[in-house]
Amino acid sequence: MSNLQNQFTVHFWGVRGSIACPGSETVRYGGNTPCIEMRVGSERLIFDGGTGLRVLGQSLLAQMPVTAHLFFTHYHWDHIQGFPFFVPAFIKINTFYIYGTIAPDGSTVQHRLNDQMLNPNFPVPLQIMGADLKFLDINIGKSIKIGDEIVIETALLNHPGEAVGYRINWRNYAAAYVTDTEHFPERLDENVLFLARNADVLIYDATYTDEEYYSEKSSKVGWGHSTWQEAVKIAKAAKVKRLVIFHHDPLHNDDFMDKIGEQVAEQFPNSLIAREGLSIQLSSPLDFLPPVEPEAIKGNL
Repeated sequence: MSNLQNQFTVHFWGVRGSIACPGSETVRYGGNTPCIEMRVGSERLIFDGGTGLRVLGQSLLAQMPVTAHLFFTHYHWDHIQGFPFFVPAFIKINTFYIYGTIAPDGSTVQHRLNDQMLNPNFPVPLQIMGADLKFLDINIGKSIKIGDEIVIETALLNHPGEAVGYRINWRNYAAAYVTDTEHFPERLDENVLFLARNADVLIYDATYTDEEYYSEKSSKVGWGHSTWQEAVKIAKAAKVKRLVIFHHDPLHNDDFMDKIGEQVAEQFPNSLIAREGLSIQLSSPLDFLPPVEPEAIKGNL
């Protein structure tokens, strides 16, 4: 079996929330909005289509033909605005399975992606995309199976207009992608704990600090996002192996993110601040090598 089929990696192409913020103060962590790529066994999974999806698309041009599964957490603009600029979707030899929930107003993922590309918002309609686009509706709470070994669990998140969180299970590994969720003041969110339980990595929406969230002058309560302090609480309660702080506020520059990283590490040492270009490897091809017989070891001594 090839190394490609024995991998579980997570690559970050966009890590910001709300709006893209390129510039001299966001060079180290990046300014693109959410997009994460996971290579799981022989499958390519993509989560969210913020402006980071455009950059991912450029990298895929050297790997065509491409088949991938694209999952959306919800349809706020910062999570879909990169889709019209996703060049591989315009090329006929590629295939994309596109997943999303049915919104409270009845709109499907196909409706939402189509509508943002209609005149006068965009000059080229979705129908011009030449790739084979297969749209699939998600029922929150039901699992999705891809191939023989990947099982993706879903749960509702606390966000205006609703959002869905994902847990990707493969062999003995699990990654939880929990963004655009607001914590509850009196308890930990059972849905988030479910997705994060014993995960090898938890990617969590920590847009604000507690000080910003509870600010008397400019409270962020009800805005649909959480804090790094709550991320630590969830990671500890769910016995997560590694915590990744994600969906950074566009006002948080590189120096500010450095300080957050130091504070998070003090409370949860095995943690990272998401940045563009970061790759996390959950599995190693060595994990799947057949055991060496004692006689073979002896013969090599």
